[in-house]
Amino acid sequence: MTLSPLDDYPIHQAPEVMRHVATSDRNFYDRYYFNVHDTSGELMMLVGVGQYPNLGVTDAFAVVRRGPWHKVVRASRELGADRMDTTVGPFRVEVIEGLRRLRVVLADTGNGLSFDLTWDASIPAQLEPPHYLRWQERVMFDSRRLAQTGRWTGHIVLDGERIDVTPDAYWGSRDRSWGIRPVGEPEPPGIQVRNPGTFYWVYAPFQFEDHSVLCILQEDEKGRRILEEAVRVFPDPDREPEHLGRLDYRPVYAEGTRDVVTATLAFHPPAGKPFEIKVTPILPVHLMVGTGYGLEPDWKHGMYQGPEPVVQGVAYDTRIPEDAARMWGMVDAVGRYEYQDGSGRVGYGLFEYWALGPHPTFPE
Repeated sequence: MTLSPLDDYPIHQAPEVMRHVATSDRNFYDRYYFNVHDTSGELMMLVGVGQYPNLGVTDAFAVVRRGPWHKVVRASRELGADRMDTTVGPFRVEVIEGLRRLRVVLADTGNGLSFDLTWDASIPAQLEPPHYLRWQERVMFDSRRLAQTGRWTGHIVLDGERIDVTPDAYWGSRDRSWGIRPVGEPEPPGIQVRNPGTFYWVYAPFQFEDHSVLCILQEDEKGRRILEEAVRVFPDPDREPEHLGRLDYRPVYAEGTRDVVTATLAFHPPAGKPFEIKVTPILPVHLMVGTGYGLEPDWKHGMYQGPEPVVQGVAYDTRIPEDAARMWGMVDAVGRYEYQDGSGRVGYGLFEYWALGPHPTFPE
């Protein structure tokens, strides 16, 4: 059993060294997620760095969408004993000030994408409700997440072009999540084969000049709510976040698809009047394409890639039918958010959605 410097601090949560988590479930993970977008919808980038202690692997990805191009750089290595080491090949995450300021770096790898970006939080970090889901006999989700909106400073180099990133123009959100959820190669399903395979989901952290709204919703194949929260959060850490009550999500899909054209988020605060915010996705990024979230058989989160570090780059041109056909699964879009109260307030942020399998809104 190997010690790390972190074991010298009084922070243990289980009778194990810090490199070992309290469960032996292979699907335990610990991840950073960031998104970077301009407010025009011309560019959006997603970045993730994950550790999988029970698989002995850490990996990272960055995917950028600009115009028709979907470009990914990804890396993987053995995790080793030091879980404080957040480097994965050319990727690096630095916590400059916990819950306030972080730096995210991708060094040049010859794959047409690199960046050096600093995140500054717009609001205090918010702890979301526990995400727990059992399918038949197996716990599939048992995780927690903190979420936060913010602004970016630094630069991105895309195909040789340097893009200066300033906080007035480049917004975003981030989360830190940890716990159990499916990762890596699929396991033998056992009785899970009876599961209907549904995933009805919306995740929308977005910001205006003076506040942010964080909302999340998951329903099962019968429309029962598994996870739900909606809060309005202000920059002042002494101001209590405002609970916005029940969230109603009403998407409008492109004909014959489950691609959202626009959606209404309706809120019912217990201490105020109901109100609505309209969201229009203005630039879609397909989170699951090339990043390890599940489509490529040879690159999945936590998949062991061998004893030596591995770095890869993949790129798709959505003008090519074969590449466009790959764009499937969870969508992380730049969303334009508008209060429907006549105030004219407009904000921007992540609009993440997926509608997979049966749900009462799909009568077929």
